[in-house]
Amino acid sequence: QVQLVESGGGSVQAGGSLRLACATSGFTYVVSCMGWFRQAPGKEREVLVAIYTGGGTTYIDDSVKGRFTISQDKAKSTVYLEMNNLKPEDTAMYYCATGGPKGRFCGGNYWGQGTQVTVS
Repeated sequence: QVQLVESGGGSVQAGGSLRLACATSGFTYVVSCMGWFRQAPGKEREVLVAIYTGGGTTYIDDSVKGRFTISQDKAKSTVYLEMNNLKPEDTAMYYCATGGPKGRFCGGNYWGQGTQVTVS
């Protein structure tokens, strides 16, 4: 049973930082594509970053490049989203997902429950 569990969300002031974690189980993590997405109220879900866990290749969407990074701990089958210089417009529910490649990023076959990030 595939499980993705996000953590690390919360409230932060503009300019601050947060690190989200996505703990995974139930699939072969070391040969997967893991991604972070977000969805703000009334807006479509948007892709942020992706990591191909085998080789560690990462991709970052232009909308967050220079502020967001993705990393992993293979031993823990966990991916992280490091967010710096946060802005109010970053306020959203953040989700991790795994799936096959979709362009440079990952499709979303399996999703976590999400973690809320609020920037004021």
